[in-house]
Amino acid sequence: MSVFPRLSLKPEVHDHLKNVFLNQELLAAVGQPEAESRFQRLLLCLSHPPGFTCVRASTHLAPRDEIRLRLAEELQQQQQTVSVEILPHPLLPDVLLLPVSGPRSLVPLGSEVVVGAQCGSAVLRGAHVFAPGILATPKFLKPGDAVSVFSDVDGRCTRGSKVSFQGNKVFVGNGVSEMHRSAIFSQEPAKGIGVRMTEPLYQSPSFDGVLPSLVFLQNLPSVVVGHVVGPRPGERVLDMCAAPGGKTCHLAALMENQGEVVALDRIRRKVDCVLQNAAALQLTCVRAFCFNSTQAVTSDPAPPHTEGPPFPPSRFDRVLLDAPCSGLGQRPSMSAGCSLKELLSYPPLQRKLFHAAVQLLRPGGVLVYSTCTVTLAENEEQVAWALRTFPCLTLAPQEPHVGGPGLPGAGLTPDQLTLLQRFSPELSSAATPLSHRADSDTIGFFIAKFLKS
Repeated sequence: MSVFPRLSLKPEVHDHLKNVFLNQELLAAVGQPEAESRFQRLLLCLSHPPGFTCVRASTHLAPRDEIRLRLAEELQQQQQTVSVEILPHPLLPDVLLLPVSGPRSLVPLGSEVVVGAQCGSAVLRGAHVFAPGILATPKFLKPGDAVSVFSDVDGRCTRGSKVSFQGNKVFVGNGVSEMHRSAIFSQEPAKGIGVRMTEPLYQSPSFDGVLPSLVFLQNLPSVVVGHVVGPRPGERVLDMCAAPGGKTCHLAALMENQGEVVALDRIRRKVDCVLQNAAALQLTCVRAFCFNSTQAVTSDPAPPHTEGPPFPPSRFDRVLLDAPCSGLGQRPSMSAGCSLKELLSYPPLQRKLFHAAVQLLRPGGVLVYSTCTVTLAENEEQVAWALRTFPCLTLAPQEPHVGGPGLPGAGLTPDQLTLLQRFSPELSSAATPLSHRADSDTIGFFIAKFLKS
């Protein structure tokens, strides 16, 4: 599995994270050799894609088994492959899993196309190369040309380059060009598939245009979040940092499209994306607003009668705070360019959002806090801070609980750590039972559930 190097970090960030994963509480629990080994394994895992493609089935529209059959037929027909293995998750009733095959033994070709790191990561998870992601091509590239695709790890490749890029790059597979070079780098932004992957390094189906109302690509821990929130029909639910809307739509589906899901995001185009996803999934109970969630609660004792934010205190039955974070759990990621200053900038923002969330939640309601990062400061330390700051909050058991316990180091008790879910990525091993592999070979993620008294 060492086809890619460990996740590359700035030295100051690497040392900071190493101190986190070798903190005194953890060393006392597992010892230094094991703690050191876990940290190195984590960096290796993060540079590789998860071992499964996770698909959330729209069970508010059709039974999962029916969607599973239709998905198998669609993938086989569109991609002209042999039958695709699609597995129902044993605990999550709306999840389908497709095992990923790889890394495969492939030989790079002489003709190279270089793509951005984000595009390269998408290719490793089953996507074709879309034209906006292409940075460099051969001088006379034309449709039908066989090419190898390389990902620019450090973001150093100049867009439109004709010469062979000699910077830090990794091979992600072979494909066939669908466009002329002139069309890719024309003055008008190019659209559509630029390179169709025929031999990806990791074999996983492309979901472009596949059953858009019945399946939604979503990482497994992100689906778990919706179930942990546990919304019921008729409730008022708030998703504070909602874009692109996967969790918002999941909450609405779990409520059987009955009640109200309010989605907030600061950026207008991202709000539009939430509404587009809701429309595609036929969910009419979603309302989305362009608004800063740190200011989503009003202190006006008689606020004007409006449907949108800011809202009066205790307005919602359940609140999801899937907070902006450093994203150091995302996979695959071969390089993280953030500075230590940037890394440390997230906890203050998360705490501002937490203050608003607690005020907006009614007594007896549920608050779920989640991130897609692996740092202690953004996860367990935020839980410890919240319990100190808000006496009305208590940690609650999560259902389903498929992740591991929290990471020691924030002063939480063993019982409190077991109430948390931390998804610490592990590369799949053929000897590991399939159900466990699917739950552990994920992105890095964290979930905490609180009740408000």
